[in-house]
Amino acid sequence: MLVEFRIKNFRSLRDEQVLSLVASKDKTLENTHTLVTGLKAAPSLVRSAAIYGANASGKSNLIKALQYMRGVVMESATVIQPGQTYAVQAFRLDSESASQATEFEVTFILDGVRYQYGFAMTAQRIVSEYLLVYKAFKPQRWFERHFDEGAGKDVYEFGPGLKGPKTLWEGATRPNALFLSMAVQLNSETLRPVFDWFASGLVIFNEQAQLSPQVSIQMLRQPEGRKQICDFLSAADISIADIEVVTRKVPGQAVHFDLVAGKTEVRTEEMEEHQLRFSHVTRQGKAVFDLMDESDGTRNLLFLTGPVMEILRKGLTLVIDELDTSLHTLLVRELVRLFHRPEVNTGGAQLIFTTHDTSLLDAPGLFRRDQVWFVEKDRDQASALVSLSEFSPRKNEALERGYLMGRYGAVPFLDDTLGLKH
Repeated sequence: MLVEFRIKNFRSLRDEQVLSLVASKDKTLENTHTLVTGLKAAPSLVRSAAIYGANASGKSNLIKALQYMRGVVMESATVIQPGQTYAVQAFRLDSESASQATEFEVTFILDGVRYQYGFAMTAQRIVSEYLLVYKAFKPQRWFERHFDEGAGKDVYEFGPGLKGPKTLWEGATRPNALFLSMAVQLNSETLRPVFDWFASGLVIFNEQAQLSPQVSIQMLRQPEGRKQICDFLSAADISIADIEVVTRKVPGQAVHFDLVAGKTEVRTEEMEEHQLRFSHVTRQGKAVFDLMDESDGTRNLLFLTGPVMEILRKGLTLVIDELDTSLHTLLVRELVRLFHRPEVNTGGAQLIFTTHDTSLLDAPGLFRRDQVWFVEKDRDQASALVSLSEFSPRKNEALERGYLMGRYGAVPFLDDTLGLKH
């Protein structure tokens, strides 16, 4: 479960911004919209969070920041080569920020233990890295690393909680690699859960990581998964009675590497191709359609349904940029409500998404005040993230109207002429 994400000096996010999933003391909808953690520091977390903002306000940059952090954890030890630089983008509209490091930090709960992990980096190297583990109320510092410019090297400090050949891991960690990633690459069982949370506990969909149909297709090939998806589409008022997966063998090409001979060979092989057949049933009759006959909204909903079912079952954290793209507002509401239904969301899954759909703000029982966030740029073009709770709205306040009137910020201010003056 994600507790908090902090980011500083990433693209338009110049100053430190904090997205917190810690629930407020408000008792509204707490049985459905919050998760009990059993921890004193964060007794409960919200199950979902919606992020609003005008176009180019920086809300997508918040998602990209979390995605970038995940990418560095996943790839710094294996994909990034010695001496290779990163494409990290600091805030570039002032010279001071442009020359400083970008800072990332996440706090999450895994198996009842709170982890706080972060690092700072430039394009050339990792300049600091740390991991705090809260097995009791006070944290244990498992490791801390910082770059000593005077000595020209990284300096490490280790706590007793980190088990294993720490000296070996330290020596193997390059300046442009994370210690966490390298230690796990060298079989650290102690740090493996932290790495695995990034690898499989955090799922992100945006323009850089788009939905793949494969998860939904695999579910459709199993009777139980097929029923779940069809039932959900039916509940969404889409007249699909059944979806059949037709698998056939087709000729394809595969590239094989012979490391001994140093040769690359392209071979023709049979590959599996999956075709989806949709059975529509109405009072007037029935027909079977191919995938391309379906609307963009139906296809997006289908490809999203499979991953969402898996995420709910496994208790993962799902982050989506522009959830409302090609989806009707009622479908978005239904997806959000899945995360708020304890009988469905049995694993403690969370949903974080950006949206322009203001109608969600006044949808009855959809959100608590601590689940809504706004992103707005200031005169320096730096983005700021603010919770709706900070505005202390009244219980029955018309949130959509207030937002569109600019009461909470994060809306575009338009010239009446929209640039049409001559």
